[in-house]
Amino acid sequence: MLVIRADLVAEIVAHARRDHPDEACGVIAGPEGSDRPERFVPMLNAARSPTFYEFDSGDLLRLYREMDARGEVPVVIYHSHTATEAHPSRTDISLASEPEAHYVLVSTRDEAEPNHAGHELRSFRIVDGVVTEEQVDVVETYMFAHTGADDVPDRDASV
Repeated sequence: MLVIRADLVAEIVAHARRDHPDEACGVIAGPEGSDRPERFVPMLNAARSPTFYEFDSGDLLRLYREMDARGEVPVVIYHSHTATEAHPSRTDISLASEPEAHYVLVSTRDEAEPNHAGHELRSFRIVDGVVTEEQVDVVETYMFAHTGADDVPDRDASV
């Protein structure tokens, strides 16, 4: 499951709409080992295409060096589809190289079908060519997100 803040979803959608009719792409970095997307990094689609996205190799190298220096990893790798549904294409699947990342797609097509996030936005895990859709939980803050009774410390009755 991808747990992501609403402001980051809004950033993804705004970037996708801004770059339409070309596909938009970017990364949301987060602390290594946390699976928590935090730092929104919009990237330039070097392909400048309505049907394909490609990170600029120099920009990508700089981003990975920066993430490494900050103790971050790419928690979310996102891009838009401008004329099709928010589902990975064969090309998307073949290029997916981060098995721990959430691959988020948003559709900017006219017939887009909004989901609970208010947009046609979906998340997938792509590992060795196998695509698995996952639930997206949009939250206002990560504080207390997905905490259950087991996460609350027991109160000492004698206090």
